[in-house]
Amino acid sequence: SVSAHASPITTCVLKARYTTDAWADTEIPELPRCWSNGSKRCGALGMKCGMTHAWTRWGERIPLTVIEIQDNQVVQQKNLEKEGFYALKLGGGWQKRKRLNKADANQFLRAGLPLKRYMREFRVSPDAMLPLGTSITARHFAAGQFVDVQGVTKGKGFQGVMKRWGFKGQPASHGHSLSHRSPGSSGGAAGSMYATRVWPGKKMPGKMGNKRRTMRSLLVYRVNETHNLLYLKGTVPGNTGGVVRLKDAEHKKLHQHLVAPPFPTFLPGDPGDGELVEDLFAPVSEKDPMVPAAV
Repeated sequence: SVSAHASPITTCVLKARYTTDAWADTEIPELPRCWSNGSKRCGALGMKCGMTHAWTRWGERIPLTVIEIQDNQVVQQKNLEKEGFYALKLGGGWQKRKRLNKADANQFLRAGLPLKRYMREFRVSPDAMLPLGTSITARHFAAGQFVDVQGVTKGKGFQGVMKRWGFKGQPASHGHSLSHRSPGSSGGAAGSMYATRVWPGKKMPGKMGNKRRTMRSLLVYRVNETHNLLYLKGTVPGNTGGVVRLKDAEHKKLHQHLVAPPFPTFLPGDPGDGELVEDLFAPVSEKDPMVPAAV
């Protein structure tokens, strides 16, 4: 039965989870709904769908990256007593049983959750812990807030110094034969006082790309609740179809967001739930960017 001490919002979001036979006698926890000093929410997992653009009323073009939040749910809780820190493990996507090993499949079966394609862990504050099975949707992020997006960059293979590091290269003529794109000197000795070796970190040809990189403080320009899509202003590392991690921007304080995100996540019953609004847009400045500021 549902606990009498649970808030209406908490009861609404967890009612289906805790009224099944396996969870009938489980107490529904209270969830804090207000930000406090040191609060840190969990993030989300998404798939990069590609890029598009939008136009402002002033004729300014905005590059947008589309991210799909694919059925994110809390798979595991980690607490201070057992693991030594607070964290939430999220699962996303959809997967067949034959494509998972026994350990991963049992983790979902024990929690009573559908099989997920990928999982990632997010450090959170104690007041931002969420129960198992809680869904993270696109409304977890507010249109107008800033997020950090982490992904694996496109692999370019083995590349030379001109493509990898932006070297100028050698002259195209006048004495340079078959060495127009070579790096040049690698730093030889200038006498017995200097080492006759190549210093560590020297920029040379090598494998380019396929590295984990983070784009900081991207604006959430648009949120599509119907299809669980986020439109982020700017570019995101990785190929189309790649998995990315999203979380609140670390270099932005709460008051620096144009719109404060919901805490600890967006739950049924929150303001705006049930409204027939497919897209939510970030606040737009009323000042024309083409008009120079008054001195």
